[in-house]
Amino acid sequence: MTSMNNSAGSTVRLLWAGLRALLVLTIVCGVIYPLAVTGVAQGILPGKANGSEITANGKAVGSELIGQRYDLPLKKGEETAAPDLKWFQPRPSNGLGSNSVNTQYKLILSGATNRSGDNKDLIDWVTAAKAAVVKDNSTATYKVKPSDVPADAVTSSGSGLDPDISPQYAQLQVRRVAERNHLGVDQVEKLVEQHTDGRTLGFVGEPRVNVLKLNIALKELVNGG
Repeated sequence: MTSMNNSAGSTVRLLWAGLRALLVLTIVCGVIYPLAVTGVAQGILPGKANGSEITANGKAVGSELIGQRYDLPLKKGEETAAPDLKWFQPRPSNGLGSNSVNTQYKLILSGATNRSGDNKDLIDWVTAAKAAVVKDNSTATYKVKPSDVPADAVTSSGSGLDPDISPQYAQLQVRRVAERNHLGVDQVEKLVEQHTDGRTLGFVGEPRVNVLKLNIALKELVNGG
């Protein structure tokens, strides 16, 4: 009987020790640590901690890290909306389909076309995309050559949600954007120059243009801001 009592007592002590460890670790790892990290992030890098939001007219209109489409309303019978050519266009986005988790937002799932350079489907897709870029960006006084089309104009990034385009692709769109918005080419070129970011730390990555920031500035210019 004494042996059974000792065994039961040992079991209770072990369970209590385990419960105390669980409570301590829950408080430290589940409460104190997240609050400390959140506090440091909000104090040092509040913008990045809150999703690198971009605001216009006092409200958030997107994130600096995620690209957006600029399309015309989807017409009856269309499966894919046509691009709204008064805006600068981003890189192609090869999403994997509609987001069925949160139906409040019509999001595209992240993804890219991981195919070899000699894949026929990829070649056909890039060829069609290049022809569309040439057609969309040619104006009455300026004809785009296929050789002028940069790679990022016809291919998606690894995630398919790249917020930036190359300065070359932005410059390719300048005349079309100027014509559609009744602006001078020099005015639109200046916008692109002002919103071109160089390599990080002078040597990391490539020069880039954030499409959302550029289009916000374009809208302000068109509205006389």
